[in-house]
Amino acid sequence: MRHINLRFSQLPIRWKLATWSFFLLSTLFIVYNVGQYFVLSQWLIHQEEDAIRTKMQEIKSHLVEKNDTTLIQKSRGFIDDVIQMNQMVRILDEHGYPILSVSNHLSEDWVTPQTTVSDEVITMWHHDDHLLIMRSPLHLGSWMGTIEIVKNMENEDKLSDKMLIVLLAGGVGAVLLSAVGGAILSRTLLKPITAMNKTMDSIAQKGLHERVRVTGHHDELADLAFTFNRLMDQLEWSFEQQKQFVEDASHELRTPLTVIEGHISLLNRWGKHDPKILEESLQLSVQELHRLKALVKELLDLSRAESEPISKEDFSTEIHQLILYTINQFSVLHPMFVFEQNINQAKGLNVRIPPQHLEQILMILLDNAVKYSNDSTWIKVAVQRYEGAVGIEITDKGIGIPEEDLPHVFNRFYRVDKARSRAEGGSGLGLAIAERLVKRYDGRIQILSKEHEGTTVQIFFPC
Repeated sequence: MRHINLRFSQLPIRWKLATWSFFLLSTLFIVYNVGQYFVLSQWLIHQEEDAIRTKMQEIKSHLVEKNDTTLIQKSRGFIDDVIQMNQMVRILDEHGYPILSVSNHLSEDWVTPQTTVSDEVITMWHHDDHLLIMRSPLHLGSWMGTIEIVKNMENEDKLSDKMLIVLLAGGVGAVLLSAVGGAILSRTLLKPITAMNKTMDSIAQKGLHERVRVTGHHDELADLAFTFNRLMDQLEWSFEQQKQFVEDASHELRTPLTVIEGHISLLNRWGKHDPKILEESLQLSVQELHRLKALVKELLDLSRAESEPISKEDFSTEIHQLILYTINQFSVLHPMFVFEQNINQAKGLNVRIPPQHLEQILMILLDNAVKYSNDSTWIKVAVQRYEGAVGIEITDKGIGIPEEDLPHVFNRFYRVDKARSRAEGGSGLGLAIAERLVKRYDGRIQILSKEHEGTTVQIFFPC
């Protein structure tokens, strides 16, 4: 048994499903046919019992009405008219001796005469013949006897045998049909899975653009195929983003490294003997190293924002003081800028985000507002309360963002004006970091901007 279970467990799912469906359908058909045969056989027997009871009552009524034992022999003609083929009627005296016996193609020797004091119906076999026997007491005045009616069930047994043959043939056909149906059912049910398997093989050979073909049926298997395709879309997008990230990061890292390499080569060849060239090369190399260090730091920040698990600590940051502190820092760094504040509604409000992460988000947004303010030196920071949430807005009147660039500003290394951004020291990672930090703490960030008119960045957090 263990060997069979082991072999069955090693079968493919298709054959397991086909085997189980075949077994269940076969069992169902067999149980149904056996039950049907049993019910029909019992029904035939009950029909014959009812018929023989009716005949017994008819004979007894005829004899009791005469109430004369001498007329029993004279009742042969009546009984002869009453009985049917393969029947026998026998009247016995109180000692079990036959007084009258009328038979229609049924031998009297098959059944031994026997008296009774109450009605009884029994079945017995005489070799291959199935007999149904009913005995009933007969009272004619002081005389007591017994009436026996014997019925040969040969025709009924033949009918039962034919029914059995038909049911067996139907059962065999049903078993074969269940085998074919099980194979078709397993193939149909596993078709999407087989298609997924082929698609995975195709993906390994041709790339991530392969997808499972989905039929028009809106069932669970179609939903499974849709889910698989959706996951493959996300996976392909993720790989493309990763590829783009590596390419962009390589490009961004290559620029300062190339500059540093050029200056070092210059110094190595002849510039180290010229104090002016030496000083200029060292300053530019240090500047590029600072830029390289800042870029590596932003890459690390972005990686942490995307993958670092959130601590189970229940953070609660009072945002009024933190926003005020961040604005004061920028006022010191950029004294020529005017930072308008409308943050009174932030008093007493707490959000579930670590203070260092909220400060980092504000620093990124304020830094962008300063960089892209153009000739304007006005920046506004406002806080608005909502039901169950708080919104922070940072507005400038700078160069703005073209409408076609707005959907892409949160992509890594994306810059609206690449030349200007690189001159200002930007890497295109700031908004990507801010967006991931905001979403990490169940927040939402959006940008409203018009080119040459200014930009408003809004972030929302649940209170």
